[in-house]
Amino acid sequence: MSAQGNGAPVIIKRKKVIQGGGHHGGAWKVAYADFVTAMMAFFMLMWLLNATTEQQRKGLADYFSPTIPIVRVSGGGNGAFAGESIFSEMTEPKEGTGASDSRPTPEDKASGDTGSDPSSEETAAQNEAFKSIDEALKGRGGESMVMENALEHITTRITDEGLVIEVFSRDTLQIFEGDTANPTPLLRDLAALIAQISKTVTNDIAIGGHVRAQPLVIKEASVWNMSQLRATQMRLLLEAQSIAPKRIQRVTGHADRETVVRDPMALRNDRIEIVLLRDAR
Repeated sequence: MSAQGNGAPVIIKRKKVIQGGGHHGGAWKVAYADFVTAMMAFFMLMWLLNATTEQQRKGLADYFSPTIPIVRVSGGGNGAFAGESIFSEMTEPKEGTGASDSRPTPEDKASGDTGSDPSSEETAAQNEAFKSIDEALKGRGGESMVMENALEHITTRITDEGLVIEVFSRDTLQIFEGDTANPTPLLRDLAALIAQISKTVTNDIAIGGHVRAQPLVIKEASVWNMSQLRATQMRLLLEAQSIAPKRIQRVTGHADRETVVRDPMALRNDRIEIVLLRDAR
């Protein structure tokens, strides 16, 4: 018994063998990561196709095409470096850009940045003239309390098209009687003021009529006809104030398609826009 007790104990070690590395050894994680990356790249591609223009997509394609020496932009020459000709008639057949006899550009040349804008000074001069008209229009409010209240129905802004003078209705007073095209005394006074200011320049005039939306329960909505009739009434009011008819180039009815407030049925959407157009270059 003593000899048996002095002997070293026997230890049996069992090693657990896992077949296949345990859940495929984690290889599925790598495959899943590749799948997510591919999907992200796919959705990024779809977004780029939707958010970029044709010209931008051409630029991206040229970036990933190292065999093309230059991008598809006119280089001003046709030498060894494959630059394009500055003449649009030679650019059109090769790449489908530029112009041709049937569809010429204003300059009859391919577009390019020359580094200077010859019309910039003319644009700045017109903007200054529009600002002067705007200041003169707002300055008339100090003549009387009545005119000051009337000018609360006018807002102006300078756009690429010209100086926009917007005459609109308010909850306290409207520019037309109800849902008709009959001008109120307020609109007649404002038309006289706008005509007087417009006589200080020779710019052509465009008039646009806008109306608020009507309830859906109305069987026949007359928003198109009403906006056109109101724009025509504004034209007649300006011509009655000695505005030359030849200066009025456009009278348009926009119905209820261009609202200025969130509620399409709000009274604020009833308005007339008189635009002093920029001089044609």
